[in-house]
Amino acid sequence: MSDANHKHAPLHEAKANADHHYRFHMPHVHLSSVFGDDWFALKAESFARFFGTPTFLIAQTVIVAVWIAVNMLGLTKFDVYPFILLNLAFSLQAAYAAPLILLAQTRQADRDKVHADADARHREDLALASEQRQVLAARQTEQLAALLEQNTQLTAMTKQMSERIEALTLELHSKLAQPNGNA
Repeated sequence: MSDANHKHAPLHEAKANADHHYRFHMPHVHLSSVFGDDWFALKAESFARFFGTPTFLIAQTVIVAVWIAVNMLGLTKFDVYPFILLNLAFSLQAAYAAPLILLAQTRQADRDKVHADADARHREDLALASEQRQVLAARQTEQLAALLEQNTQLTAMTKQMSERIEALTLELHSKLAQPNGNA
């Protein structure tokens, strides 16, 4: 790339970035993933999101119903009434689920806040651009009004000149049409 092209490249990139509709959101891209972007973070996020799904709730209900039925009917003595192992499983699940869900909610609130701020800056940018267009339109309207006024004046002058030319032409014609002796 030549020096001339190289000097203009940052200007072109700046213009492209200024025109990009996500330009206010770009500084906050790092907040996209709730837990980060590594393998564990992605699995933790999907696990936290899975807790609130109907699939999880139905599956958990079925598992608990089967667990209780198998132990109440005496098919196994694995976890007899009062189901201490089942209570321990629920406690363990709650111990992991609550922090993951709270972390997801906190990070989502942070993302929502920065995106709302970016949206506000975008709206302000749009309002400024709209204001600039209105000022430009007003200036152009004033220029158009001035041009129309000049056009009106020129039209009036052309009319006056046409009338004067017509009068002079008639006067010249009348003098030329007279007999030679009166001239």
